Amino acid sequence: MSESLKPFARGDVFVGVTELNDPLDDHAGRGRIIQYDANLRQKAVLWLGATTHLVGGLNIDARGVLWAFDSHAFVVLNIHPDGRVQIRDELPTRAFSHVNFAKDGSFYLGEHLVGDAVRPEIASRMKTKLPFFPGGDRYGDGHLWHFAPDGALLREYATQTQGGMGGFLGITGSALAPDGRTIAYCSETGPRLMRYDLVHDRQLPDLQSFQPPFQGPPEMFFGMAYAPDGTLLVLRGARIDAVNAHGETVRSIPLEGFGWATIALSGDGRHAYVGSFFTGEVAKVALGPGTVVGRVATGQARSLAGIAVYAGRSRAPRKRKLAAKKKPAAKRKISRTTRKPRRGRARR
Repeated sequence: MSESLKPFARGDVFVGVTELNDPLDDHAGRGRIIQYDANLRQKAVLWLGATTHLVGGLNIDARGVLWAFDSHAFVVLNIHPDGRVQIRDELPTRAFSHVNFAKDGSFYLGEHLVGDAVRPEIASRMKTKLPFFPGGDRYGDGHLWHFAPDGALLREYATQTQGGMGGFLGITGSALAPDGRTIAYCSETGPRLMRYDLVHDRQLPDLQSFQPPFQGPPEMFFGMAYAPDGTLLVLRGARIDAVNAHGETVRSIPLEGFGWATIALSGDGRHAYVGSFFTGEVAKVALGPGTVVGRVATGQARSLAGIAVYAGRSRAPRKRKLAAKKKPAAKRKISRTTRKPRRGRARR
């Protein structure tokens, strides 16, 4: 297998699949990203040296840079098209696990963990130890963090979280609405599909919410992505639900088995690539007929934590540069966030 990724081609699929190799910690191992073509034929694999636990939250920005996260080790990585791996150590040292990109080049990071304890019934089964962020007395605050293109912190949103089954999960998956004004998110394994108003900095009513006792298995939400028509495609463990702006499920696509938690859409929005955390399988789903048209086994169970699809580089950054040349901007000092944790923030 290759030690680096091949040049990105339109339609390539990138999957974060850590090679678990620690018998005392079922989240620890050698981080790796597997590169497939659009038909899930393997092209290359990149082994990561900066991570210690599950690598996930994969996404690709307009510059063609692949983002990856190890929330356990507080690591944010950028893998550039030329193969260079950059550690974004100017960002706050928090348990970030995924990213959304705004049209203006700014980006939003979701804080994976919240609180300072695990529910006892879950803690008794866990085989990993969650760390407090450096200098803190808790795992995190489960907030959404907004950054300028250069990494300067713009705002920290005090988002509500549900905690999931373990009580410690913050924003584990989210999707920025097409208009960029709101964000939908969840605490995975929890029964709330939450929303936040980014313009007015306020929590919105849940898009969907279920309260126990449940009829049948517990209601759970996992990864999500907005389709080109504006509906939110959200994984429910054993299916994909299409949810409209009114919170109505307008369609469901069943999937074989349970554990489907990660999703990414093809550039044209016609296909969804979904990953099973339990089995390590990736499936390609044709959204029109709702059928699986391709699948591949990564060979590693309980470690698949991220999928991204390369849709090609955007021309938007080039246009902004040309505009800037016509009218030079005034020089300014670029402020950067530090690795020192922010203290004194309001907690939910």
